[in-house]
Amino acid sequence: MVKTQSTQKLNSGSQVPKFSLKGIDNKLHSMSDIKSKSLLIVFICNHCPYVKARISDLVSLQSKFDPSELQIIGINSNDPNYEGEGFDNMVNFAKEYSLNFPYLIDETQNIAKEFGAVCTPDPFLFDESKKLVFHGKINNAIEPDAIPTIHTMEENVKKVVEGKKNDIQKDFDPSIGCSIKWIN
Repeated sequence: MVKTQSTQKLNSGSQVPKFSLKGIDNKLHSMSDIKSKSLLIVFICNHCPYVKARISDLVSLQSKFDPSELQIIGINSNDPNYEGEGFDNMVNFAKEYSLNFPYLIDETQNIAKEFGAVCTPDPFLFDESKKLVFHGKINNAIEPDAIPTIHTMEENVKKVVEGKKNDIQKDFDPSIGCSIKWIN
């Protein structure tokens, strides 16, 4: 585990990079499929203790909003040959944590590079026009064993859904997690 802080490549107002990726449901998922008021793309993986600690927060967040209001998409950009990673392990991870949102594989790692994602979890929140409004923490629980007291992403999603995206305090608040395992 290499503890890494997210960096900012996409600036607030940037259009979401287009993608078409295979999900654990064996279907292709692309931006044209998403019609929600807000879109949360989170780079996650199967082995990282930071992801495992926050995954139930993401499942809970998706369940608090109607799919027309929020769509979460998990993208795994880790080297599929890295221990615990790869498509079959993604399917098992999704079952184990009862994921209620699409979990997609970025085998080429091109999508992570377009976003500038460097760690897991690395969340990007977009508005209805698919423009970036927030890149950063899910909540204030930085270490895996911490308990969140401030639900940053939930509050920001509410602001986007209510048409108050300009009330988001910061557009970048770095997340911390394991480094993405790049293919050499």
